[in-house]
Amino acid sequence: MTDHSAGAIATSPPPGGEDQSPAAGGALSGIEDAVNGVFTPISEAVAGFVFAEVTVVGVEFPWIVAWLVVAATVFTIYFGFIQVRGFRLATRIARGHYTRDDEPGEISHFQALSSAVSGTVGLGNIAGVGVAVTVGGAGATFWMIVAGLLGMCTKFVECTLGVKYREVHADGTVSGGPMHYLRKGVAERVPGAGGRVLGRALAVLAAAMILFFGVAGGNMFQANQTFAQLQSVTGGDEGFLGGDGAALIFGIVLAAVVGAVIFGGITAIGRVTSRLVPSMAILYIGACLMVIGVNLPAVPGAIAQIVSGAFTPEGVAGGAIGALIVGFQRAAFSNEAGLGSAPIAHSAVRTEHPITEGYVALLEPFIDTVVICTMTALTIVIAATPFWRDAQATAFASGGDITPDGVLVTSDAFATVLPWFPYALAVAVVLFAVSTIITWGYYGQKAWTYLFGRNAFSERVYQTVFCLFIVIGSVLTLGSVLDFADAVLFLLALFNIVGLYLLAPVVKRELIAYREKLRTGEVREVEKVG
Repeated sequence: MTDHSAGAIATSPPPGGEDQSPAAGGALSGIEDAVNGVFTPISEAVAGFVFAEVTVVGVEFPWIVAWLVVAATVFTIYFGFIQVRGFRLATRIARGHYTRDDEPGEISHFQALSSAVSGTVGLGNIAGVGVAVTVGGAGATFWMIVAGLLGMCTKFVECTLGVKYREVHADGTVSGGPMHYLRKGVAERVPGAGGRVLGRALAVLAAAMILFFGVAGGNMFQANQTFAQLQSVTGGDEGFLGGDGAALIFGIVLAAVVGAVIFGGITAIGRVTSRLVPSMAILYIGACLMVIGVNLPAVPGAIAQIVSGAFTPEGVAGGAIGALIVGFQRAAFSNEAGLGSAPIAHSAVRTEHPITEGYVALLEPFIDTVVICTMTALTIVIAATPFWRDAQATAFASGGDITPDGVLVTSDAFATVLPWFPYALAVAVVLFAVSTIITWGYYGQKAWTYLFGRNAFSERVYQTVFCLFIVIGSVLTLGSVLDFADAVLFLLALFNIVGLYLLAPVVKRELIAYREKLRTGEVREVEKVG
């Protein structure tokens, strides 16, 4: 997912800009200036509200982070720590042990999980963790893990609702997500015409926000950063990707690859992501394990730093509270728990019991935050202490004016053992970006068809526009558009979590009913592997 913090990974200038002809460069610059001129005041107003900061013990942080973390804590208590008690059952459901092939839906539990994970695992897991460790110290990792564990319950709630209120069409395809459970669920829970009006209004707003982020943050930003990383490792402006038109050609190729997948719908997306997500996870975690293995004697000390730094950090603004806030912020921005995006993918699952996908969905923040983000943080703490300590000193000496380069900190950690890591990082970024673009292409399509109607022509129009914006994102850096996209996605969390509070009793009933069916044998385990 896009990393929602300044400086986590700098949005690159128009790729290849220095090698473009003056006329081409001037034309691109003019387009950017015109678009940014329109969006800047809107972006500043919305982002100023969504990411407005409050101060706790001298540490400033966005209120939206507290909104997400408090909800995750409330749901964890309300559902009796379901992410712990139900973890083993969740893994068995994800492997297909409790689902028959003839149940309604389009994709398996594992494909739904991999599709949703592909939308969250991204640059935030690389750059964002580097920023967290630098600004919040090693102890931020501890709180990042805590926030990830809490977020598992939020995903459990929203993805259960995604399946509960989904629409299964005559052709067997499925539509789900916050626009459906907010419209139907709020109308059920709030009596009278007011509930129906409120539900419809929230649903339209949710669809509009998801659509905009899908085209901009989940698409253009990923394409831009992918080209920038590839250009960097191939010689920069002097390399073969530094020439005039390279960004355009790259954008067209990337659009063709993504288009070949998203035109096939969620079944094609599920097939691709079920292979792509494990591949990129193995690649990245394998690199982490190589660095950790070489520095194995330092592992106990690094773990001690992470635990002790969570409560008595040194050199961290705000002390333990500062480490906690930074860790919570990075986790919230990484795993999307509470934003309402993941239920769109999870809603397509084959199941008769909505709660089963709630169980599977709780694995998502565990994979994204507890596993991948923690592996990154542990690698940095073990192998790059001088680098992140120096970056931390520079950031604090500037009074907060200089934000550390998270990618550089992470890359330096790997380079201590793997000198060729920048090339592996480039491959990882490409895999992360392509999987994110594919998943957000599907999310945006479901939002589009909710707003403009579901038919073949409407879907093809959206898919064509989406692929066109991949090309645009490769060539242009529309900073204010991307800032606005981030803001509207997190604004969705404000409405979505209100809906989750209202509908939590519905999820509780689903949970009790499913447990009873397991107890009585009405739901039996199906012997299968995969």
